Amino acid sequence: MTSFEKVVYQTDKMKHVCVGLDTDPTRIPLKLQQGNDPIFTFNKEIIDATLDGAAAYKLNFAFYESHGIDGISTLKRTVDYIKSKDEQIIIIGDAKRGDIGNTSKMYAEAIFNEFGFDCSTLAPYMGKDSLDPFFEFQDKLNFVLVLTSNKGSEDFEKLILESGKPLYKEVLSRIKTWYPSSSLGTVFGATNIENLKEDLSELSGTTVLVPGVGAQGGSAEQVTKLFYTYGHKRFLINSSRNIIFASNGVDFSERAAQELIKLNTEIKQALV
Repeated sequence: MTSFEKVVYQTDKMKHVCVGLDTDPTRIPLKLQQGNDPIFTFNKEIIDATLDGAAAYKLNFAFYESHGIDGISTLKRTVDYIKSKDEQIIIIGDAKRGDIGNTSKMYAEAIFNEFGFDCSTLAPYMGKDSLDPFFEFQDKLNFVLVLTSNKGSEDFEKLILESGKPLYKEVLSRIKTWYPSSSLGTVFGATNIENLKEDLSELSGTTVLVPGVGAQGGSAEQVTKLFYTYGHKRFLINSSRNIIFASNGVDFSERAAQELIKLNTEIKQALV
């Protein structure tokens, strides 16, 4: 099953939540911190508790690379564990790569072949040749940063070009001409809800990864209503801290499951 087919499979079942495994060891239960490989143990329990309700999992490389070789091992073990539980779950490697062609080729090899991710996240500002090596993997999906949910998105992404068009819109229009919809994903932040309303028709033909829901203030209900109003069902709402750190006590996995159920309920209620 290709990455695109996995997205279609999950979203056709109205499953839209991507659980972000941005695991900060200082925020996991003290009991786990005292054991061996606490990050993997934490991830494993979160995955077991949320697997039935999640459409995808996203691992941000920074939370693993910061622990050196042991962290990289934990990253790989986590991906392998998710696959062992359900081959149809989408696994996103959130590394935001983007470099000259031969370097990007090595990054793509690592993310897809070495670690086994279904999807990557890419920064497009070095141009098409920095993205092409990822899109050569035709069975994979690449989420290109278009408009992000952080405050700094104002610094470059919304700069107005001579044409009068914001830079992020130029990025979106170009990548849609470069790559097929079966390989092309976009990242568009939920905190920019007015921009999302304005640009949703332009996002058609892409699978949209929507950060910014929960801790950053975005609304899953608003996002879902917008997408379904436009008949666009290929979207994933990412939630990290709100789910995985709902509790730092012994009930952390149960609370994570409850937060995911709550988010899924919001999504379903938006469609009533």
